[in-house]
Amino acid sequence: MRLGSGTFAACCVAIEVLGVAVFLRGFFPAPVRSSARTEHRAEPPVPEPSAGSSSNWTKLPPPLFSKVVIVLIDALRDDFVFGSKGVKFMPYTTYLVEKGASHSFVAEAKPPTVTMPRIKALMTGSLPGFVDVVRNLNSPALLEDNVIGQAKAAGKRIFFYGDETWIKLFPKHFIEYDGTTSFFVSDYTEVDNNVTRHLDKVLKRGDWDMLILHYLGLDHIGHVSGPHSPLIGRKLSEMDSVLMRIHTALLSKERETLLPNLLVLCGDHGMSETGSHGASSTEEVNTPLILISSAFERKPGDMRHPKRVQQTDLAATLAIGLGLPIPKDSVGSLIFPVVEGKPMREQLRFLHLNTVQLSKLLQENVPSYEKDPGFEQFKVSEKMHGNWIKLYLEENNSEVLFNLGTKVLRQYLIALKTLSLSLSTQVAQYDIYSMMVGTAVVLEVLTLLLLSIPQALRRKAELDVPLSSPVFSLFFYLMFLVLSAIHIIVCTSAESSCYFCGLPWLAACGVMALISALLCAIMSVLTKMFVRGSLPSKNPAHPNSGWSELDLLMVFGTVGHVLSLGASSFVEEEHQTWYFLVNTLCLALSQEIYRSYFLRDDGEPQCCFHVEQGFAGAIPALQDRTGCDTREQDRVHMSSSLSEVLRGCEKWMVLASPWLILACCRLLRSLNQTGVQWAHRPDLGHWLTSSDHKAELSVLAALSLLVTFTLVQRGCSPVSKAALALGLLGVYCYRAAIGNVLFPWQQDNRDISKGIIEARFVYVFILGILFTGTKDLLKSQVIAADFKIKTVGLWEIYSGLVLLAALLFRPHNLPVLAFSLLIQTVMTKFIWKPLRHDAAEITVMHYWFGQAFFYFQGNSNNIATVDISAGFVGLDTYVEIPAMFLTAFGTYAGPVLWASHLVHFLSSEASSGSALRHACFCYALIGSIPVSAYIILVTSLRYHLFIWSVFSPKLLYEGMRLLVTAAVCAFCTAMDQTSRTKA
Repeated sequence: MRLGSGTFAACCVAIEVLGVAVFLRGFFPAPVRSSARTEHRAEPPVPEPSAGSSSNWTKLPPPLFSKVVIVLIDALRDDFVFGSKGVKFMPYTTYLVEKGASHSFVAEAKPPTVTMPRIKALMTGSLPGFVDVVRNLNSPALLEDNVIGQAKAAGKRIFFYGDETWIKLFPKHFIEYDGTTSFFVSDYTEVDNNVTRHLDKVLKRGDWDMLILHYLGLDHIGHVSGPHSPLIGRKLSEMDSVLMRIHTALLSKERETLLPNLLVLCGDHGMSETGSHGASSTEEVNTPLILISSAFERKPGDMRHPKRVQQTDLAATLAIGLGLPIPKDSVGSLIFPVVEGKPMREQLRFLHLNTVQLSKLLQENVPSYEKDPGFEQFKVSEKMHGNWIKLYLEENNSEVLFNLGTKVLRQYLIALKTLSLSLSTQVAQYDIYSMMVGTAVVLEVLTLLLLSIPQALRRKAELDVPLSSPVFSLFFYLMFLVLSAIHIIVCTSAESSCYFCGLPWLAACGVMALISALLCAIMSVLTKMFVRGSLPSKNPAHPNSGWSELDLLMVFGTVGHVLSLGASSFVEEEHQTWYFLVNTLCLALSQEIYRSYFLRDDGEPQCCFHVEQGFAGAIPALQDRTGCDTREQDRVHMSSSLSEVLRGCEKWMVLASPWLILACCRLLRSLNQTGVQWAHRPDLGHWLTSSDHKAELSVLAALSLLVTFTLVQRGCSPVSKAALALGLLGVYCYRAAIGNVLFPWQQDNRDISKGIIEARFVYVFILGILFTGTKDLLKSQVIAADFKIKTVGLWEIYSGLVLLAALLFRPHNLPVLAFSLLIQTVMTKFIWKPLRHDAAEITVMHYWFGQAFFYFQGNSNNIATVDISAGFVGLDTYVEIPAMFLTAFGTYAGPVLWASHLVHFLSSEASSGSALRHACFCYALIGSIPVSAYIILVTSLRYHLFIWSVFSPKLLYEGMRLLVTAAVCAFCTAMDQTSRTKA
């Protein structure tokens, strides 16, 4: 079966997406779990250790507190409470920390630092899987053993107000609740008022045992304005007043109860310097944990500095405080200062319960648990505890008893710390079978793409796809039977659950058939190659064509980037790799321009070269070339065409264009510091976004929008020009409405709103421009002779995407958009036309610059750099699909805009023929190579120390980038089909 190389590449990428999805499902393992499953059965607690005498303590100790209030402030960083901001904006909290009856800690949250996994960690004490980042948008019910479930089973009444994620995790646990959406980040006022308005009524009633309040406003301010916004101080003051109201109410109620109450102030995660979260920077993982109760006596002058604990320690502490069993999956240890005021026997009882729970979890997850240092220390502690019990029952008050108890206490704390560390670092079982299936699909697709290069880049850009031969070959059925047998053996013998084994048999057989067919296709292609004795060359249409320095740079640059992904430092600082590659590309282009300008091909001086004044002839496609060395013929033609001499201005622009692009790239590097090592350093973006430089930001944003209009409007119809101008004006109005920029007549930002009307005003023009472009494309299929309609239609679709990017970009990033358009214009007019690069080279250049602009936006391989506020522009409620689409487009606007420009540039050449098919194939190939290589790398590095903090986020980014590549290839294929229909 004959297919165009573009259609073939699009199909390959679609299959590759399937393979990556299966791999991702198998790669992200289930965390450490107890074998005692989700039914919260009442199990009798273990008795006290005994040494020759029976213990009389076989029940759970009584609760330490009557009522517990948990105030969780989303994105509360530790320095917001313990730093200068806390002293200034939270005076009551600061007083409690320094002089009140409280214990203060810095709780470390493990990545991923997003809300839903952190709530799981707080309530279960377990370490959620990294894939919970994806599931954070749609939280399923929590089935693991947890404090909320244990409290409900014990008959405690639980009230909740705040983030509706809790209601999704615990759907039938709250007696009374009121949820607020956590994803509408533009709202930081009503979302907290909806929580606080219940306080007075609930605190007066007192018909509850647990009260959970989850405030979202601080997190939303961070996403929109960053951690240094003046709104942060106001929100902290508001939270301080809320805490004071709750604490005073609890103190007044303690007269009516026998036990003291407990107030917990905590954060689920921190906030990065850009206002986001999700990664593992210090600002994101360090959160305050303050336990406030009259039970915590403090002597005058007793200054306590916050100690470091793990966020997972709270679950065990709350369970002990409420007299509940510790959750079975908890890897945390009891926060000992909470119980240090109790009698020695109670302290030892609490620690014994905790170590027994951790040791059981260790036994169920580590085969060689007996050799674990924590387990050995636990056995020693338990034996010493038994001796202490024996001595205690014989002689209650003696110095020997006290000294032995102190030793047992110290030994228990050491065992707890060691056990908790062993379980926290214990790598769960990977779903190796699903990983292998996904890897096999991805590698087969990549191999097929590589072997298809000789045919795919020929003059007609078509290739024979062996679809019928695999289906009717004996090898296909043999492979299918072998794979099916392996599948049956694995799925019937595996002790742990496997995702691929859980699929319906029809789906599993379909994947097996796909793997077998791809393998047969590879064998068929290899057989034909060996029979014909053909080997791939740079230009398959002309085997004698040579490789230029630019071609070698592209090949070695791609290979070098792939090899760099094996090092964690290169993954963290991948932006440096792309900055280096585009800068080197500019230098290579400069060398090529100067050689073509000053020298003939025979080495004689050359005074000028020819530049085509239209798109015709700009891209001499591979399939139109004749002769043994087409590139040399192009150079001779370029050097000898002296009939038309460049005017002075154009000549100097051609010579200066690479250096102009280098200057633009250098300016963009200074705009956003990204990565890990230097992300904390001040950059131009931080300077612009500070409240002291709002006027400068306003001028820069206005100039960037003006440059954007000037560069984009040249290819639009008059109606689209007007829509573009009004849309860009609406973008500025939207940013002024939400307080990011100022109008000339506006002195301050008192009249701040959500900007919903202004944003929707822009959406109207975006949809109008996209509709006009789509209409022109459809019209070009009907009127086959009118080539100009298709060109205008593609440019208008591109213009609509530019306008959408302008709306979603933050104001300080608008220069990134303007510079992107400027570089595209310069390269189109002064590089690609005069140097006559082929479609493959132009595709690689677009891909490289698209990747560089991904990082110029301030993105990195940390999830914290994803600007989720882009998903809520113009929305007054959370709507999942539009929010996800807008967030994805805002993140990948750079690669998408460069890919859209590539399609327009190649489609605009009337005689380009198969240029689009070549471009689609090259884009699919260059996008598939890093994904395939990275899958192999993370598989081999799955036990690496930084697998969850560095390599796993990058894996998610690579999966998303492959989806973008699939969308680009589908669009290229559609445009290519239009051209073939017209032809």
